Amino acid sequence: MSNLDPSWEQPSHRQYSFADFTLDLERGFLKRQGGQDVALRPKSFEVLAYLVKHHGRLVTKDSLIEAVWPDSAVTDNSLAQCLVEIRKALGDESQQLIRTVPRRGYTFDAKVTTSLAEFRRPTPVTDVVTSPLPMPLATTEHRNPSKTVAIVFGFLALVAVVFLFLSNRRPVTADPTYTQITNFTDSAISPAISPDGRMVAFLRSSNWFFTPDEIYVRMLPNGESVQLTHDSRPKYGLAFSPDGTRVAYTVAGKRGWTTVIVPVLGGESSELLTNAAGLTWLDEHRILFSELKRGQHMGVVTATENRSEYRPIYFPQDERGMAHLSYASPDRKWALVVEMDPVWQPCRLIPLDGSSAGRQVGPKGNCTSAAWSPDGKWMFFAVAVEGNHHLWRQRFPSGEPEQVTSGLTEEDGVTIAPDGKSLITSIGVRESAVWIHDAKGDRPLTSQGYMPPSWTSGRFAVIPVFSRDGKSLYYLRSESPQIGADLWRTDTDSGKNEKVFSGFSILEYDVSSDGKDVVFSTEKSGEASQIWVASLDRSSPPRLISSSGDQSPHFGSEGQIFYRAAEGKTHFLGRMNRDGSNRSRVTPYSVGNLEFISPDRSWITAIVANDTGGGMAVPVTGEAPRRICGGCPVNWSPDGKFLYVGIQPDSLTDAGKTLAIPLAAGQILPAIPESGIESLGSSRFPGARMINGYNVSPSPDPSIFAYVKTTMHRNLFRIPLRD
Repeated sequence: MSNLDPSWEQPSHRQYSFADFTLDLERGFLKRQGGQDVALRPKSFEVLAYLVKHHGRLVTKDSLIEAVWPDSAVTDNSLAQCLVEIRKALGDESQQLIRTVPRRGYTFDAKVTTSLAEFRRPTPVTDVVTSPLPMPLATTEHRNPSKTVAIVFGFLALVAVVFLFLSNRRPVTADPTYTQITNFTDSAISPAISPDGRMVAFLRSSNWFFTPDEIYVRMLPNGESVQLTHDSRPKYGLAFSPDGTRVAYTVAGKRGWTTVIVPVLGGESSELLTNAAGLTWLDEHRILFSELKRGQHMGVVTATENRSEYRPIYFPQDERGMAHLSYASPDRKWALVVEMDPVWQPCRLIPLDGSSAGRQVGPKGNCTSAAWSPDGKWMFFAVAVEGNHHLWRQRFPSGEPEQVTSGLTEEDGVTIAPDGKSLITSIGVRESAVWIHDAKGDRPLTSQGYMPPSWTSGRFAVIPVFSRDGKSLYYLRSESPQIGADLWRTDTDSGKNEKVFSGFSILEYDVSSDGKDVVFSTEKSGEASQIWVASLDRSSPPRLISSSGDQSPHFGSEGQIFYRAAEGKTHFLGRMNRDGSNRSRVTPYSVGNLEFISPDRSWITAIVANDTGGGMAVPVTGEAPRRICGGCPVNWSPDGKFLYVGIQPDSLTDAGKTLAIPLAAGQILPAIPESGIESLGSSRFPGARMINGYNVSPSPDPSIFAYVKTTMHRNLFRIPLRD
């Protein structure tokens, strides 16, 4: 009689299938239909596995945390980040697969099927000694030879199974040892560490550049986060003074760029220096900062706090270039520069003696923050490379860039601890969708995909655009930050979304007044940008009309294309025919970012590099521009009946403000003061309407507008460093 229970079988290899995915728990992978691997961090994979195994049932937050982090003290933030990553990987931003049950937990609502890939059941053998392990061969010589053979073959079979299992198992990299510093339900970003390493300052905001949100400080490692400022002006660039008693930051206002300081123990902010941005201290007396030379041309200089011993260090070659931040090396001989032209460029390494313009360093991407190791051997960068925003490092002076962080989360802002053993950065996720505001309130028009940023990227012509009759809304959307954007259209009545043009990674675009054609720019890595014209009904193939680095194309009124072109050290408004011929310069003055064109195609809003600067309306006839405001977004309604002027930027607590100014028949611009619009007051413009929103996309009706809603969830983390 056999001692082997007929119901016994080897451990099964379980797979779960749902929607277009297969989750393999034994081999540790998630695959999309067609065999494409879907990347998930180990903890996110475990969270998904637990939800799938308990599909159809309520899973509480506590049970999830206990199952995935049994021996660790974690916060809801860790679980929330995993869920955001999972939903992004599954394309489940609308929560059709994983449903949140408010104040209770989550349910996995997708239909799940299970397949068992069973190991072959061994042939029953009589009188087998049941033992956790095979008996040693030395003891089997007194046993029945058939039993010995069975044991040996059983052992070999087990070894073979284990070998096949391990050889097919995908390696899983353990999560780095990150220590969470803040635990906000919104966002903490742009960290700066004090000289003694005992305090960190940061912005509690979803935007590190020109945010009206406030500055906070926190004692390390376990202090409370305390609000430091009560300053609603747009700000960026935090830095501690050498003695650690003050925090400096940059604000933008009526007087341009100003550096402000605030005591870390609390108190009123006070002005330190005008025409000074991104200020840091070289020592107790000397400072390093950026200033405007003329118009929007911004470079790096050094001086004392009273601006004596002034010395220019570096100004970008392009007069539109703006070096916003600089970070001095520990020996004060070099500096890393963060600059834009008009989008964020790779970081630059410059000598502080001003002997040269230096060279670009770090990976080829949009660099937004930099730092040095205390010994000066490493340079660190926060860079967006092909849509992935992560941390990199490079050995000074000429090593190769090395990626420090990876994954579906974003890391931005980097500051190094004084002992060089760790860095602090902001880690989190960003989700964006097109929303519409109308009589029904605010609602999303899209729940999937990725909307490219506009206001902080330097590219303005990427926000949604209504057709002239307001029945269609055009916008750019990609499946992920790593994939180029396609042009989509939504029917505002039915809510139907459709992809109207694809196959290119579109940067900026403009739809013709009759809705038949689109002109757009695109750019491949390491190549000059191009301009294309295409029919929206695909009746003819797209036509390449420029490949010489031109940008920001707009249709003119007579079959022309307006664009931003480069010439020497500056940029200007150019014009060409739709076939790329007859190119000419329109403006005798230089222009920066081109934004929006009026419905009659006679004016373009832009940043103009003159003495007044700011948001200007540029006539396509080449005449003098008109100042609208100090750098705010300016646009027209599709029917030309209203001019929209952004008055107050949005923040964590406020959607911002936009002024809709009525225009008389045939009028393109209202009677605006020579200094521009500088306040929330609308009494100067009879019939003007104040809209709750900033950088909105106007329709023909001021009560209806669209916007890109971006949700950020980020917190500060400490990451250990190894040489």
